[in-house]
Amino acid sequence: MGFIMDKKNRFFSGLVCRECGRKYPPAAIHVCEYDFGPLEVAYDYGRIAKAVSREKLAARPESMWRFRELLPVAGDPTVGAQVGYTPLVKCNRLARALGLKTLYVKNDTVNYPTLSFKDRVVSVALSRAREMGFHVVACASTGNLANSVAANAAAAGLKSYVLIPADLEAGKVLGSLIFGTNVVAITGAYDQVNRLCSEIANKYGWGFVNVNLRPYYAEGSKSMGFEIVEQLGWEYPDNVVVPVASGSLLTKIHKSFQELVKVGLMKEPRAPAKIHGAQATGCSPISTAFKEGKDFYRPVQHPKTIAKSLAIGTPADGYYAIQVVNQTKGECEDASDEEIIEGIRLLASTEGIFSETAGGVTVACAKKLVQSGKIGKHESVVLCITGHGLKTQEAVAGKCGQPRIIGPKLGEFEKIYEEDFGKS
Repeated sequence: MGFIMDKKNRFFSGLVCRECGRKYPPAAIHVCEYDFGPLEVAYDYGRIAKAVSREKLAARPESMWRFRELLPVAGDPTVGAQVGYTPLVKCNRLARALGLKTLYVKNDTVNYPTLSFKDRVVSVALSRAREMGFHVVACASTGNLANSVAANAAAAGLKSYVLIPADLEAGKVLGSLIFGTNVVAITGAYDQVNRLCSEIANKYGWGFVNVNLRPYYAEGSKSMGFEIVEQLGWEYPDNVVVPVASGSLLTKIHKSFQELVKVGLMKEPRAPAKIHGAQATGCSPISTAFKEGKDFYRPVQHPKTIAKSLAIGTPADGYYAIQVVNQTKGECEDASDEEIIEGIRLLASTEGIFSETAGGVTVACAKKLVQSGKIGKHESVVLCITGHGLKTQEAVAGKCGQPRIIGPKLGEFEKIYEEDFGKS
């Protein structure tokens, strides 16, 4: 598939290899042909600085696209114009439970339209895919991405295919099928699904959002970081705890903080926000490598965790995620299935936010980081909660108690009342 030069866009010119710096046109490619390094979007930060200000941003609609100069779309976005700008919730009750003074949740459980942060990256990827002339879009997914590609492709009139591991949660499978996409379930782990997608992309020339469109797709994650800073009154938090699958979200939040300085929206901080990675113990290649003091990870061949959305044994951005954690003086932690369930319940019971398993990982790991003193009790903390609990109900089914069944008689209810409040 060819590419269209970006005559409208003044802010990004093409792609650049993260390793060797070689430049490429803004095509559907994702690795350097010389050293196989990942490609990233190249921006003209000087021009962006002249085009943006806090006042201009505040006058724009509340979506991720208020930061459009820092997102790689040539013209106006044509997919997902309402995505993003999710609430940043000050969580006093959860803060007390974790032993913190100041705690916020960036709540992407209510992102539009499929209740996860993946709507951000898909909005960018499919807007770019339409500019580049793709008519079929696809993805490899552990669930949330499949839902978002299916929904946004349907709204954009694009044919879509989503390839998933065959053992995904029923809610996530149904959450793709309902949009009329072509769901293909693979009997294997996510890494095997991803390898197959690379072969399909090469043979059929489709726009795979996390393969040949990955440089554009990944940039959408920056919008979460931009929003956090703006919603904090143009202040950096002391700590951000990020769930880690491929590692892309963690690295892009860090990049977003750096870009705000480059374009003059923020001053260079005295110390960078500490960015912490949160993984499930049953698939924790990045956390394990970090704790061992290594800058490379060992792939996990057979992930075993209820946090299926984080079960990527060979994370594409793992090396760079470890770098970011080290550079910002952050930490990595991981959580068992039992701790994940408790994290989900704690967030729900204190703040009324029902998160999927990845959110349980984030809460559980934050708790460990506070208890170990790696996050100071008087430091500000933002937890990135990336998907809604309705997607992974199996994880907590049967672990939240049972309803008490009575007949339609006041006397029977009074027995419950007496159990709860004692006899008057």
